[in-house]
Amino acid sequence: MKQLTLIAFSLLSLLAQAAEPLPPIDPNSPIYEVKVEPGVSYDDVVLSMKVAAEGKNFVSPATFPLGEHMQARGFPQGVMEVRSYCNLGLGAEILLDHPEFAVFAPCRIAIYDKQGQLYVALDRPSFDLQYIKNPTERALKAAKELEETLIWIIDKARKGEI
Repeated sequence: MKQLTLIAFSLLSLLAQAAEPLPPIDPNSPIYEVKVEPGVSYDDVVLSMKVAAEGKNFVSPATFPLGEHMQARGFPQGVMEVRSYCNLGLGAEILLDHPEFAVFAPCRIAIYDKQGQLYVALDRPSFDLQYIKNPTERALKAAKELEETLIWIIDKARKGEI
């Protein structure tokens, strides 16, 4: 019985280990990149993103498997894909005032392998909005909320959380 208790305690200890904190946002970069935690697979990342996105009323209308296309052309490439994400309620808050923002839509999250490490990265909506002349307060607020939610989604994904 003591041995079973010790094993259970050890397993709980492993599960309770905290992930690395999220890196700070670089206000001068459109890219927000995070490393996937050790032991979290590509499939874990994809499933976590799907569940987290659906929980926040985001849809993923398209996936672009860039790595597969590169491999088909003879380029050595591991995981590299871009998944689009959209929350039409928040997106409409920007697009109603600035239809030209459609060139940045939908939001994109990339999953890729860099030097043997899996990463998840986001094209930051609030950064993209700086290229719109005189963005409205409504658009600024919506872009901020979009970005915060997308960062929450990739935080869940990098840890393989469902």
